[in-house]
Amino acid sequence: MASIESKDIRKIIVACDAGMGSSVMLAGQLRKALKGQDIEVAHIPVNSIPADADVVLCHAGLAARARASAPDTVLIPFQIFIGDPAVTGLVATIKKGGTVHD
Repeated sequence: MASIESKDIRKIIVACDAGMGSSVMLAGQLRKALKGQDIEVAHIPVNSIPADADVVLCHAGLAARARASAPDTVLIPFQIFIGDPAVTGLVATIKKGGTVHD
């Protein structure tokens, strides 16, 4: 189980199958929700997760591929692209402080 302190998060990756479409929407939502935080949010194909990612968000169906691509990074799988409790919880933890873990 990977973890990171919210104050240490600098890069969040929204990973999806092709790196377009729904992940673009979710990345945009995260950028708005985290405005004012010093955190980069990017959408990237699940097989191309960069080594400097601190947290990876991906649909639950892609979690195994994301884990293989970024084995030591905090991985947060979600079920729905807008309003998922896992994503909402991540944003809340970043804003109030605390540990993010998968």
